[in-house]
Amino acid sequence: MSRTRDLPAALRAGFEKMGWTSLMQVQARAIPYILAHRDVMIQSRTGSGKTGAYLVPVFQRINPEINATQALVLVPTRELAIQVEESVRTYGAHRPIRSATVYGGVGFGPQVSKLRAGPEIVVATPGRLLDHLSQRTIDLSRVEIFVLDEADRMLDMGFIRDIRKILAVLPPKRQNLLFSATFSDDITQLADGLLTNPAHVQVTPRNTTTELI
Repeated sequence: MSRTRDLPAALRAGFEKMGWTSLMQVQARAIPYILAHRDVMIQSRTGSGKTGAYLVPVFQRINPEINATQALVLVPTRELAIQVEESVRTYGAHRPIRSATVYGGVGFGPQVSKLRAGPEIVVATPGRLLDHLSQRTIDLSRVEIFVLDEADRMLDMGFIRDIRKILAVLPPKRQNLLFSATFSDDITQLADGLLTNPAHVQVTPRNTTTELI
């Protein structure tokens, strides 16, 4: 799989809308594993196309007839949450899929309203997601795909305890995708407790600092 024409017809529109005819390296290598329901550990820098690498398979897996959150994307910052949400709208422009974004620094009420509508995809930062869990304004019992994006930044920002609290409420039977710019020992330890027999995709040199694009 190297060209967008190799994707399911319903998913090509999002790529074509952006003027893309070829998949980026991380997309071409990761998407087949993800579509095969494998857990995957992916080393890829920001700007490499990694968001499309997980959103395209997520759209393929989502059942819009199920009024529940089926995919959870956990990101370290509000800025990244907004970027991912924009990508959800772009890639899913021709799919009847609802999404919600939850992060701190904004009102709680509007997020509750979106969550009550039963979005299939939720993009969240750890702290605000835990707030919603404590208030019982989000139900993650139907999550089938969990994406941990920019795991290295998560650990640098001290979110490891929050991540573990979130993992504890997710269904034990699910697909897990871990994305990180580097694979430090701490990331490897986190992956060992999260992933089951994962496929490995590496598109940047191991343990190197990559420049943000």
